[in-house]
Amino acid sequence: MVFSSITFLFYFLPIFLVLYFLTPTIKGKNVVALLFSLLFYAWGEPRFVSILLFSIVINFCAALLIDARSGAARRFALAVAVAGNLLVLALFKYANFVTANFAALLAPYGIEVLKTNIELPLGISFFTFHCLSYIIDVYRRRFRANRDPVDIALYISLFPQLVAGPIVRYKTVARQLDARRLSLSHASVGARIFIVGLAQKVLVADVVAPLVQVTFDQIPNRSMVEAWIGLVSYTVQIYFDFAGYSNMAIGLGIVLGFTFPRNFRMPYTSFSITEFWRRWHISLSSWLRDYLYIPLGGNRGGNAQTYRNLVMVFLLCGLWHGANWTFILWGAWHGAFLVVERLGLGTVLARLPAPARWAYALLAVMGGWVLFRSSNLSGAAGYYASLIGANGVGDISFDMHDALSERAIVTLIIGCVLAVVPRWLPRWPAPLLLRASADVTVTFALLIFSMITVAAGAYSPFLYFRF
Repeated sequence: MVFSSITFLFYFLPIFLVLYFLTPTIKGKNVVALLFSLLFYAWGEPRFVSILLFSIVINFCAALLIDARSGAARRFALAVAVAGNLLVLALFKYANFVTANFAALLAPYGIEVLKTNIELPLGISFFTFHCLSYIIDVYRRRFRANRDPVDIALYISLFPQLVAGPIVRYKTVARQLDARRLSLSHASVGARIFIVGLAQKVLVADVVAPLVQVTFDQIPNRSMVEAWIGLVSYTVQIYFDFAGYSNMAIGLGIVLGFTFPRNFRMPYTSFSITEFWRRWHISLSSWLRDYLYIPLGGNRGGNAQTYRNLVMVFLLCGLWHGANWTFILWGAWHGAFLVVERLGLGTVLARLPAPARWAYALLAVMGGWVLFRSSNLSGAAGYYASLIGANGVGDISFDMHDALSERAIVTLIIGCVLAVVPRWLPRWPAPLLLRASADVTVTFALLIFSMITVAAGAYSPFLYFRF
C-alpha cells in the first residue's frame, strides 16, 4: 500500500485514525496500531508477512536471551542473533545477485550454476536494521530487553516507517511505546508535515518522473542536453520522492504520539560530500556510523585505518541499497570522495568561495546518481558518455519532446529552487499571525492539489520501496 494512493488516504488512514483515537488506553492503541501495521504490510505482499513475523519473534526472544546472559554466553547469543538477521537479509536480497555472478563467472568453463529467483520482501532492509539496532543496544546495556511482545512487534512493524524509513532506533521510541502524549496541537503539526511530504511526492517527484524514465530507460543514444535534463530530473525526483516519504512517515508518527528522527536537512545545499552525508538519509548514515564505522575502529587507529573503514562502510552502504554492481560502485564513489576530502581536498575547498564549493559537492552527488539509477554498468557508462556529448549535443528525440511538457519543465525548475534556495533565505520578518495564516493557506492549498492529483490516479510507488 502506498501513502500517496486512494486506498491509503481515503480508506485505510481514516478508519485507522478513528479506531486509534477511540481506543482509550495506550496498550489498546498499540494493539490497534500493530494490527493495522500488519494489514498495511500484507496489503501488497501477504506472502511475506510471515518473514516480518519471524523477524519479530526471533529478535524478541534473542533480546531476552542476551539480557539474561553475561560474559561469553552473552556474546555468543548476540553473534547468533546478528548472524540470523543478516542471513535472512542475505537470502532474500543477495542470493540472486551471488548466484547470477557465479553463473557468469563459471559459464566460460562449461560449469552450470543454478541461479535463484527469490523475490525481495518489501522493506526488509529497513526492518532488519531496526531489529539489529535493538538487539545490539540491549547487548550494550543501553536499556533492558522489553518483555512485552506487542511493544517490540509495534516498534519493528509500525506502518509509517516500516517499508522505507526513516530508520528508527528503539531508544528513540522506547518510552513512547508505553506512555506518549496525544493532543490536537501535536496532531495538527504532524498533519502539516504529512501534507508537505505528500505534496513533495505527488506534485514534484511524480511530475518529473517521465523525464527520468525517458532518458535512462527509453533513449539508448541520448544527446548531451537530454542526458543533463534527465540527470537534473533524477536529482530532483529522488530527493522529493524520498524526503516526501520520510516527511509523511514523520508526520504520521507525530499524529500517533511518536517522535521519529529527521531524515533530510537540505542535502543539496552541502559544500562537500562529508556535509552531504550529514544531511542526506540521516537515519541511515548515523546507523552506519554507530553500528559499523565506530565498531570497526572509526578514526581511532590512524589515517590508513580511517580511510579503510570509510571505504568499507560505504561499500556496504551501496550494497545495502541494492544487489547490483552499480550500487556497490555508487558506495565506492562516495567513500572515495570522503577519503579524498580527508586527504586534503577538504582544506582546499575551505579556501574556495561558497559557490565553487557548492558546485563541486552537487556535481559529485549528481555523478553518483548516474550509477544509482542505471540498471547495469554498461548503461551507466553509456550515460556518462552522453553527459560529455559522445552522442551529440543538442538533439531532442521524439520521446523526450513528448515528456518535456510545460508542467514538467515548470515543476523541474520549481523543484531545483526548492531543493536549494530555502537554506539561504532570511526568516520572514512578518507578524506571527500573518505567518501562521500564510502557513495554513499554503498547507491547505498543497492538500487540495495533492488530493486532486491522487484522485486522478497520477501517482507512482516510492523509489525507496526497491530497497
